[in-house]
Amino acid sequence: MNPILKRTLTGLTVGAVVICGALLAPLSAMAAIVACLILLSVVEFALLMRRKKPGIWNWDVLDAVWFLLGAGLIVGGLWTLVRIPAMYGDATCGPFRLGNVMLLYVIAIVKFSDVGGFAFGLTSAKLMNGGNHKLCPTISPNKSWEGLAGSVFASCLVSCCFMGATHFGVLKSLACGVTAAIVGTAGDLVESKFKRWVGVKDSSTMKITNGMGGFLDMVDSLLFAPSVIYILMGLKF
Repeated sequence: MNPILKRTLTGLTVGAVVICGALLAPLSAMAAIVACLILLSVVEFALLMRRKKPGIWNWDVLDAVWFLLGAGLIVGGLWTLVRIPAMYGDATCGPFRLGNVMLLYVIAIVKFSDVGGFAFGLTSAKLMNGGNHKLCPTISPNKSWEGLAGSVFASCLVSCCFMGATHFGVLKSLACGVTAAIVGTAGDLVESKFKRWVGVKDSSTMKITNGMGGFLDMVDSLLFAPSVIYILMGLKF
């Protein structure tokens, strides 16, 4: 199968599963699902570190510290996905629990910022003489300021589309959108830096993700953004 078609079909399938899971899963099941994702991501993180230094017995104290910090970041960042629906208790939004809708909202504004960044970056690179203005060429050569602008635009647009469910004002919706794009990009850059240190193009060490990179590639933008958005969601403005 064509790699682009394979990646597209896999992405659509994963997206459909995420939407259904976010909207329909009870909190107890949500915790179990996120725990499994955390476990797989931490295992992949450990396997990638072994590529740099094969065998845990070869790790020194600094290696162990880096592993614990990285694993802690994964656990702390992704576990916010459980705290978000719990924040809204038994409130409802139409036929769904409000907490589930808000979880979908957070995931949507973060992941659509990725889509907007890719689309804007690719388009501007074709239209501009000399290509895009690089954001962090030594860490991620494909990241550009134009792509970041696209990320902010897409995330803010999606955030405003959810205003009927979130009941956020325009200012708060835009604040969440901008935060999702900027902090999500920061998470992506942190993971890119780690991959460069390890010496791999994508983080896939298990054949489960089927053309989508690794688990860390799929969750990198969710490492920081949900926690910051969670704080913003609790503020009154």
